[in-house]
Amino acid sequence: MRQAVLAVLVALCGALVSVPASAHHSAIQFDFGKSVPIKGVVIKFEAINPHMRLILRVTDAKGTRDIELEGHSTNNMYRAGYRDKMIQVGDTITVYVAPLKDGSDGGYVTAATTAKGTRFGMV
Repeated sequence: MRQAVLAVLVALCGALVSVPASAHHSAIQFDFGKSVPIKGVVIKFEAINPHMRLILRVTDAKGTRDIELEGHSTNNMYRAGYRDKMIQVGDTITVYVAPLKDGSDGGYVTAATTAKGTRFGMV
C-alpha cells in the first residue's frame, strides 16, 4: 500500500512539473538569420515573462492591419537597454524582427526604436 501511495505522489509531482514546461514553445518558427524592420502604431504592449507581447497597427502595401509580435523576456529586454514606460500605447515605433519562416505576419522582436528615438536590443 505504501509503495502505491508513493508511486501516485511521484506521478502527480511529475505531472505538475511538466505543465509549466509544456506552456513554453520553441522559437523554430522564426528566421533569426534575417532582421526585418516594421513601423507601426502600438495597439498593445506587455513587458511580461516569458515573452514580451506587442501588437502594432501597420499600414503598408498590404493595407492596414494589426500584427502580433513577441520578444525577449523583460529581464533580457532590460539588459538590452529597455526601461519601463519606453513604449506606450499610441506611440509610433519601429521594431526589428526575426520574421516567421512561413512568410505570414508576425515575428520575434530583437530590437526597437521608440517614438523618442531611443533604441534598445540588437539590430
